[in-house]
Amino acid sequence: MKRVLGVDPGERRVGLALSDPLGLTAQPLELLTVAKPEETAPALARIVAEREVGEVVIGLPRNMDYSLGPAAQRSLALVEQLKALVSVPVKTWDERLTTRLADQSFRERGLTRKQRDQRRDVTAAQLLLQSYLDAQKRA
Repeated sequence: MKRVLGVDPGERRVGLALSDPLGLTAQPLELLTVAKPEETAPALARIVAEREVGEVVIGLPRNMDYSLGPAAQRSLALVEQLKALVSVPVKTWDERLTTRLADQSFRERGLTRKQRDQRRDVTAAQLLLQSYLDAQKRA
């Protein structure tokens, strides 16, 4: 089984997580910083090739009523841009509350605001990917 790349997209900062080769656990990978949103898909395509990724899961930040706001529309656009650049499946996964859960965990551990800001997006990507992997195991 090839690895799965989890993506917590943002306009300037993109959190990344990568599964183990068996697809059981999500590990934090890196924080991708882009100057412009249109740089995100090509950067992700390079990571897909370098890391031999077999599937990409991009966070879809739905509103609590399941509607799609501006951030979700940007995620869907990223999905389409990335699909044009890679030959692996690119899917979305509901990422509601992953950033909030990451922040809560950091506060409980006593991290400073600066430490939280540096880790938030990568941890959110890890939570998103782990949720996806767990759902695949149950299916």
